Formats: sequence, structure tokens, C-alpha cells
Amino acid sequence: MIVHNPSTKRFTAKNEWQETHFSFSFGPYYDEENIQFGPLRVLNDDIVKPNKGFGIHPHRDAEIVSIVLKGQLMHEDNLGNVGTLQYGNVQRMTAGTGVLHSEVNPTEDEDTHFLQLWILPNEKQLTPSYEDITFDHDKLRNELLPVVSHNAEESVAMIHQDVTLYLSKIDAEKEIQFQQEEGRKIYVFVIEGEVSLNGDVTLQRRDDARITELHSLTLKAKQDAFILLIDLPGGEG
Repeated sequence: MIVHNPSTKRFTAKNEWQETHFSFSFGPYYDEENIQFGPLRVLNDDIVKPNKGFGIHPHRDAEIVSIVLKGQLMHEDNLGNVGTLQYGNVQRMTAGTGVLHSEVNPTEDEDTHFLQLWILPNEKQLTPSYEDITFDHDKLRNELLPVVSHNAEESVAMIHQDVTLYLSKIDAEKEIQFQQEEGRKIYVFVIEGEVSLNGDVTLQRRDDARITELHSLTLKAKQDAFILLIDLPGGEG
């Protein structure tokens, strides 16, 4: 089963320095029918103005993944990690027993655009940790490139949950295949472009699809597309 959620259904919050589109209940947005999908609890689509951002704030018992789409994102935490991410970087932070961090756009004249995901870990009270990786842009083309996984390899960030996050850039009229074991879920988010799923459902820019009981997926780009695909365990949500 494929449940299509168009971008127009997302809740949006906006102030003088930030605009966020919520794919799941978060902050000012609550919908008891849209809390999570498997262990995927949050997907926020954030735009942050120059020299602005999220000051030091706490997190606990979440695997937090940030994917920069445009601009720069400066990270600092109480574990001693400081760094600036840009397109081509993916960050994973295990909040575990508790971590403090900040996320700021350090530029003078460019908006920062990034996706932030929260994934529920496979156990609580983990030791906090941080990792960022750089992926090979060329390997995105018409292939599903893993960037975060519980089976971490070189250039793949490790996560404490049985999930794998893939990115792909699919040329117009090209298609890619994804095969999955029974009893699992698939989440697809279209970052840019337009993609059809098994020829039945068409997703446009910023749409998502939540897929269950379907283990063979064909993704065909109707125009050049950039997508995020997440392989998730079954279960609640």
C-alpha cells in the first residue's frame, strides 16, 4: 500500500528568521494521526536566514540526522564537536542520555536549507555521540546511495536503529529499483523533481509516500529528481 502525502498537507511555521515545513507532528503542529512512521518520528524541512539559527538546546533519546541541501550549517555541541556542514555532508547525532547543541547559518548573505530527521533509537540511554560524513555526488546518479545506516560502511554514518537512509538523483525518464524484505516499511521524500512509484502514484517536489506491504518498488523520474528513501522496520506508527 502506498499512502501519498502531498506537500500542501504539510504544516508550516514561519517567523522573521526561519521557515519550517513539518512532515510529522512537531512543536506547534499536532495531529494524532501523524505522529510517526515506524521509528521515523520527525522530518522537518528548514530554511534559516543568514546569521540566524537555533541556539544551544537539549535533546535526549533520539537519533538526529541533518542533510544540508543549500548553504551552510554550523554545528556546535557540549561533546566538543564544532564544524560547518554544506551540501554533500550528512550529520548524525545520538542524543542518548542527553546532549546540548546549536545549529546556525554562519553566512552573511545566503539562506541555509536543510532537512532534519529524528529517528527513535533501538534502545534508550545510549552514550551521546556525533558523526558527519561526506558523500560522493557522482554516486547519486541513478543509484540509491546509502548515507546513514545501522550497517555503516565507509562514507556511511552509523545509526542506532535498523534503518538505512538513501539519497539518489534520477535523470528524467530513468528508473531505479528497490527491493525490501517482508514486514518492513519504505518512506520516500521527493526533494526536487517528480517521481512515479510503480507507475501508480506520482510524487512531486516535497511530497512523501509511506509504503507498507510492498516489497518491490520502481521509482521513475518524470523530470530530473532528487529523492530521499528510507528503509524502515515494521511496527507501530
